[in-house]
Amino acid sequence: MGYQVVGTWRQVLHWGPLIALSVIFTISIMTVKCGLMWWPPTQSWGGALNMTVFLTWVLLTLFNYFNAMFRGPGFVPLEWKPSNDAAKYLQFCDFCNGCKAPRSHHCRKCDRCVMKMDHHCPWINTCCGHFNHGFFVWFLLFAPCGCIHALCILIPSIYRAVNFHYYYRLPNEPLVYLSVPAFVLTMFSVGLAIGVVIAVGMLFYMQIKSVLKNETAIESWIIDKALDRERSDDEGPFIYPYHLGWRRNLKEVFTRTGKPRSDGFVWPVVEGCNQYTLTLEQLYQKMEKRERTIQCVVVESYSGQLFPCTKGCKVACCVPCTDEPRITLTPGDRVLVTRWKKHWLYGTKMLSPKERQEKCRIRGWFPRKCVKEIVDDNDNVNEKKDA
Repeated sequence: MGYQVVGTWRQVLHWGPLIALSVIFTISIMTVKCGLMWWPPTQSWGGALNMTVFLTWVLLTLFNYFNAMFRGPGFVPLEWKPSNDAAKYLQFCDFCNGCKAPRSHHCRKCDRCVMKMDHHCPWINTCCGHFNHGFFVWFLLFAPCGCIHALCILIPSIYRAVNFHYYYRLPNEPLVYLSVPAFVLTMFSVGLAIGVVIAVGMLFYMQIKSVLKNETAIESWIIDKALDRERSDDEGPFIYPYHLGWRRNLKEVFTRTGKPRSDGFVWPVVEGCNQYTLTLEQLYQKMEKRERTIQCVVVESYSGQLFPCTKGCKVACCVPCTDEPRITLTPGDRVLVTRWKKHWLYGTKMLSPKERQEKCRIRGWFPRKCVKEIVDDNDNVNEKKDA
């Protein structure tokens, strides 16, 4: 896939970008308004430099934000298959009806396989992945920097506005006068700026760690399971293939043109590994996952509610902390359970052959009390293999 703008203006019409842009513009407008009074740029070089630097933060934040949104992460083409015999080393995506390229994963919200998917970000209304990862990290850096600068302007401005009568008596002192609505908005902007510094700053720390190790959040999870998995003598120790050293890892993401070095299909790997080292590990992990799958039958219906109070207070209060979906259940349905918590289970509904032709897999969380385990049942063995 080429490096091109893939988003449209309709992508902005979502609660995530609308909130993010509202926060950016609210802080920016109130900071400029206060800055023009607190340190007028027309009266000194210092004031002009202060305003220029702040506006530079704003422009850099918006530039990288819109690039991260509109350029997109890069999607594997629908029904994609490698030109050689490498398909046997790759996972198959039932939703895209094609192979998953190395380091790609299917995003149920984008409804596509995403190149080097890290996570789906609601604030840019798309995934953070291969082609927009660099812009996303720059945005996470410039936004807190701009907010720290904004706080250095807003807080002194509020102080001067509160002590307006004192500064009014001093000659040659710039006055900051804020009406009641403007004062409220300024205080609100201070709160927003502090929140951005803390929340976005923490996210920047996590993302830059991922870049330095050249691994995504999903790959970190795969690595943890690979290190804990019992391995045969033939396999040898697991080596993460994409950690090239922190300097080269940075160069893989941050380039002068903004375009990452890899094309999203072929990746540079460390010595002793190949293009399919990680995908083979994923296939092994999925095979073990199928082996520990438990087949259950539904005994109580479940509507898919986020907080099912009718299932008991413990179930409603101990919901899984994840954005993964819930699935509806009716008595008699069968589910293949692959993950479990104390009060919740995660599994895939077993569909009839006719249903499988009409829809892909249906999987998600549901209350544990809605099902019971089937101890001995040889029916639907092929369903378990397909899950």
